[in-house]
Amino acid sequence: MTVSLSLSGITAHYGTTKVLEDLDLHVGEGELVSLLGSSGCGKTTTLRLVAGFLEPTTGSIKLGDRDLTRLPAHARNIGLVFQTYALFPHLTVRDNVAFGLKQRGIGGAERRKRADTMIDRVGLGDFADRYPANLSGGQRQRVALARALVIEPPLLMFDEPLSNLDAKLRVDMRVEIRRLQQANGTTAVYVTHDQEEAFSISDRVAIMNAGRIMQLDTPEVLYSRPANAFVADFVGFENMIPLRAVAEAGDAVRAEMPGGGVLTLPKEHFTVPSKEFILATRPEGLLVAPAGDGIPTTLGLRTYLGRAYQYQCDTPGGEIKANGPLAQPFESGTNAVLIPQPEQCCLLPA
Repeated sequence: MTVSLSLSGITAHYGTTKVLEDLDLHVGEGELVSLLGSSGCGKTTTLRLVAGFLEPTTGSIKLGDRDLTRLPAHARNIGLVFQTYALFPHLTVRDNVAFGLKQRGIGGAERRKRADTMIDRVGLGDFADRYPANLSGGQRQRVALARALVIEPPLLMFDEPLSNLDAKLRVDMRVEIRRLQQANGTTAVYVTHDQEEAFSISDRVAIMNAGRIMQLDTPEVLYSRPANAFVADFVGFENMIPLRAVAEAGDAVRAEMPGGGVLTLPKEHFTVPSKEFILATRPEGLLVAPAGDGIPTTLGLRTYLGRAYQYQCDTPGGEIKANGPLAQPFESGTNAVLIPQPEQCCLLPA
């Protein structure tokens, strides 16, 4: 059975410290949503609330039509995959995977059949009689995944499940997790601090800060159209250029930088959100050119990136980074302009 998960008006405290504030989150049926953010942002607290390890101060948690808010953890029927695997060292792979089935009163023959089927699905059919100590980190994580899936939970939750694995294994395992989650159609919540991991595995991602969701959207929208300066900085918009709209010139808005310098922003490509706003861009979103309608700059250090040259640029609004073409390198000290590339820039409220 596929169900949705809804958190409404959730506030949570550790002692007197508020860690979540008026949080709303909806995960659709069969959807995988990642909670992404730095340590202390509230993502693990959110997971612990849904799992039943903590109770919210206010608000409600529903899984389909079931109200989980005050239910004990053991009554929630949620599959959990932890960073530390949490396998029983004295049990074989088969017995670890079958543990949840045993707790639910599934008979021995049926329990073994279902465990072996799931062990095969995670590619460990030849390892069913081994103990965790005789497995690699990636194999142990597959056992943990099989154990969570075999009980056929309506909700699957992952708490930094790949952080103990090396880089190649992390990539392999996130593909495997996504494949199995989609094959089962299980609704899932995935907690991580790794942006690439979250973007590669998720239908949608919630970027969190200080106990709040700053933006919840698809990876594509988050990467190209962040909703605010915090999210823009989080997803790699290194340049945050404050601007002030000073005039309209036909089909364009003229905007002034602190310290001087005026930009003309065509309305066809840019929607100015307010009188005071921010031009957010990655270095590749500003083209270094000898002349044109752009931000005046004096070029500093030049770095070769393979696909382009990157420059440290001294502008009226401060130092920013911008990229220039390989075919036209500029020397340090050259006066140039930085031309915003509309498809790689966004305008945000100040």
